[in-house]
Amino acid sequence: MHTPVMAAEAIEALALQPEGVYADVTVGLAGHTRLIAERLTTGLVIACDRDPESIELARRQTGAWGDRIRFVETRFSGLREALGGLGIKKVDGLLADLGVSRYQLTDAERGFSFSADGPLDMRMSRSQPVSAAEVVNFTAEKALADILYLYGQERRGRQIARAIVRSRPIRSTGHLARVVESVVRRTGRLHPATQTFMALRLAVNEEQEELDALLEQAPGLVRGGGRLVVISFMSLEDGKVKRAFQALARGGRARILTKHVVKPSLEEVNANPASRSAKLRVLEMV
Repeated sequence: MHTPVMAAEAIEALALQPEGVYADVTVGLAGHTRLIAERLTTGLVIACDRDPESIELARRQTGAWGDRIRFVETRFSGLREALGGLGIKKVDGLLADLGVSRYQLTDAERGFSFSADGPLDMRMSRSQPVSAAEVVNFTAEKALADILYLYGQERRGRQIARAIVRSRPIRSTGHLARVVESVVRRTGRLHPATQTFMALRLAVNEEQEELDALLEQAPGLVRGGGRLVVISFMSLEDGKVKRAFQALARGGRARILTKHVVKPSLEEVNANPASRSAKLRVLEMV
């Protein structure tokens, strides 16, 4: 069974009511969705994801609670329309776990990781027109360096972009990782290609733009007294969430319930190292 990150903290933050309607807008393998559904009686979870393959896996994981879950394929930017299509204008709580699905990371064919060689894909939905292969092999050198710096905070973006251009065509995740290793020395425990892969994933999936859309739409989709809970894994994302929450609080639309960002316990980090960079923030609409 999939174990979601900061599960106890997220469920507590949502302040679930058994008859409430909740949205898990990053269903992944349904770890959080299942925990919400277990606590409902007449309530409902709207389980959203942009990846139809993840939705199918999540549906199988949650068969016992199927009457309490509605699965919807949508990006963050289509959330308002997706809920409207179900006749739902407001929910009692909304959860977004911005981490990449474990299924996507561990399936070499999805091309998110360099741990096993696979196609340069990185699309969260394989129906998207542009894959990492197109970005890596056809983006101009300066624009590629900008992507690596802006999205991956990779200070050696120019050197990496130059090496990529010289090595084209780059055919696989392993090939790309080796190209990065040729110009970036390993320091510490992180693989030299970690930030490059993260930057390309963000660019391919327009993740920053989609997060902006979520932070613009979500407050209007949560009823007064309802909670907006966001788990982020990168400082770039957490900064956006923090600033958006602060703006809503200053405008009198919400109260920030996490004066200090909540981080996973030492026990969770030891049991699940992937959780170590997680940060949870909670907003209550008024």
